[in-house]
Amino acid sequence: MKLPRRQFLHLAAGAAALPAVSRFAWAQAYPTRPVRIIVPFAPAGSTDIVARLMGQWLSERLGQSFVIENRPGGGGNIGTEAVVRASPDGYTLLQVNSGNAVNASLYANLNFNFIRDITPVACIARTPFVMVVNPSSPAKTVPEFIAYAKANPGKINMASPGIGSANHIFGASFAMMAGVDLVHVPYRGDFMADLLGGRVQVVFSAMAQSIEYIRDGKLRGLAVTTAARLDVLPDIPAMDEFVTGYEASGWQGIGAPKNTPTNIVDRLNNEINAIVADPQVKVRLLDMGFKPTFMTSAEFGKFIADETEKWGKVIRAANIKPM
Repeated sequence: MKLPRRQFLHLAAGAAALPAVSRFAWAQAYPTRPVRIIVPFAPAGSTDIVARLMGQWLSERLGQSFVIENRPGGGGNIGTEAVVRASPDGYTLLQVNSGNAVNASLYANLNFNFIRDITPVACIARTPFVMVVNPSSPAKTVPEFIAYAKANPGKINMASPGIGSANHIFGASFAMMAGVDLVHVPYRGDFMADLLGGRVQVVFSAMAQSIEYIRDGKLRGLAVTTAARLDVLPDIPAMDEFVTGYEASGWQGIGAPKNTPTNIVDRLNNEINAIVADPQVKVRLLDMGFKPTFMTSAEFGKFIADETEKWGKVIRAANIKPM
């Protein structure tokens, strides 16, 4: 039996629209099963803690478990590559952080391109750092530290948890912009004991790691690395007040494999922004030394690209190589 042409075209158009409708409905129904958030570092670090906080709240809001899976190794590259290779269906996510932007230039032979292969979903928070010295240091201000360092080139030890860490890169940026020669001392474990004991002289430390030592007078904060002073340490100046243009912050967010459906990315972005805006979560993040941060997926993507370019210039100028 032949169908009238108009009826045939109507049915054909309806059939062609079915896949698009089903994809839209599938994305709207997301998630229908547990979701993994891959943390590319060991448990108990700041990245892991933020991921678990987000996982708990996403589970409550979306009615499915958001399970944290730690995949440490390779400076975060092993866990990141696992997400790059995962199915782009929204059920494998990555806890992204400033280390991803650094690694893009630090490692020459990665099997992936972070900006190309990971879809930015949402920013969660930025991490202020602070330049701290042992109280025995003769420098009580950044200008005094710079003068002392210039008078003693190659004699001031700057500790970090490893080559290419944010602590290292932020310190190297300061040294280049201030024109001083600091000796980088990378640690495999905690460096704080040696800083407190005066065996190393300076550290660019995450705020959460050093704020109580500063308040107790066990460390001296010379400057915060953010563009402006912070409410939690209002008496400590911003580095930009002495080294014009200096700004450095860590950050945390969520990413997904490329080609993850836009509707899923948008839903996750809306949910994460709502979580970060929740007063309980904001207090938790602030207590841990983080600054809650909201961005659209597109804004987060541009931010990541800018950070990758910024720290790539520092890595190349300072000739920083992984061990």
